[in-house]
Amino acid sequence: MTDRSRRVPQARIARLAAFGQMAGGIAAGVLGEGARRLARGERPQLSDLLLTPANARRVTEQLSRLRGAAMKLGQMLSMDAGDVLPPELTEILARLRDAAHVMPPAQLDRVLAAQWGPDWRRRFARFDPRPLAAASIGQVHRAVLPSGRVLAVKVQYPGVAASIDADIDNVATLLRLSGLLPEGLDVGAVLAEAKRQLHEEADYLREAEQMRRYGALLAGDDRFVVPRPEDTLLRPGILPMDFIPGAPIDHLAQAPQGARDAAMSALLDLVLRELFDFGFMQTDPNFANYRWQADSGRIVLLDFGAARPIPPATAQAYRRLLRAGLEENRPALHDALIAIGFVSPTLHSRHGATLETLTDIVLRHVGTSRTAPGMFDFADRSFVGALRDGARPILADRASWHIPPADTLFVQRKISGTALLCVRMGARLPLIDMAERFA
Repeated sequence: MTDRSRRVPQARIARLAAFGQMAGGIAAGVLGEGARRLARGERPQLSDLLLTPANARRVTEQLSRLRGAAMKLGQMLSMDAGDVLPPELTEILARLRDAAHVMPPAQLDRVLAAQWGPDWRRRFARFDPRPLAAASIGQVHRAVLPSGRVLAVKVQYPGVAASIDADIDNVATLLRLSGLLPEGLDVGAVLAEAKRQLHEEADYLREAEQMRRYGALLAGDDRFVVPRPEDTLLRPGILPMDFIPGAPIDHLAQAPQGARDAAMSALLDLVLRELFDFGFMQTDPNFANYRWQADSGRIVLLDFGAARPIPPATAQAYRRLLRAGLEENRPALHDALIAIGFVSPTLHSRHGATLETLTDIVLRHVGTSRTAPGMFDFADRSFVGALRDGARPILADRASWHIPPADTLFVQRKISGTALLCVRMGARLPLIDMAERFA
């Protein structure tokens, strides 16, 4: 078995050196690929040389070693840019969802001793030093209390919280250099909001509070299971909670159609309730945040660090968008897209006809792609190619690009991630009926 243990670089200079090594490796890859293409008589663009599978592997490996905000942004890119980046790069970046290195035992012991004291092992009947899972901000261990209660203990990587701001700035610089971000695109507000959210995610005391909040919101809903934190062992960098058995949500793909539909209906309904009823949403749609219990059909919800309030204005803008779509009112739909921040007035004035075409493609697909009366087939992706082709004028006009408000971005990330999971599961749901209940 491959040894995935690597010491987490804590010092700022060590993390900066890792970014320098990454940049140096990318530069060497650019020179090598450029020489090969020139030898074949090609005249490659710089962006073509930067966005190669070899360079993506370099970025993936370095981000998985750094962990923290750097890896988190890479994960977000892998989920949100699947229709923008070449498929080879998307596949490589997707490894960041489960490719984190883990702390060596000696470093783990130092972290736990700093939080619980040098005799921390006496608190447990058993503590498994081999992590169950490793992610961008922490790794998870199974432990048993003397009472017999089984816990999942999330341990934050050392130095992650202190490195958030610098890591995000460094990743943003790499994205600029790669040519992925247009020169005039102002990402300052989004980067500031990303820093704020990641600081919140690194606060395990806050996450425990959100876990309790979701437990109360979903009390009595037997479709979901929410773990309870163990307050006596809770620390800013350690989050102990109930260990709840369940398989990765990917296992659901092998289940009968009815089981898949029931699970995806529950998750989509939860997103709609978060947006329109709770006014509060867990905005990270990473598939690792869901576990599935085959015997009961219930979904275990994990990781509440990205839970945040939804401003009433954002929820109202989405409600307007939903109503306009259900009524197939194109002028109202375009107005709602501008109000919510997906489309700028400039883009609408320059590409209004293109937006009309894209709107027609989506509305036609939602209205006709049904395997049974009233059922929407998420596995039918026949419209994606037409959307991608139709959107080329907008994608080519980089001067008209803009960044939606941060609140819209985080909400849409959850909506898009849930829809992607429905696609992966081949769900068939009464989409219009579900949406109408909240319009």
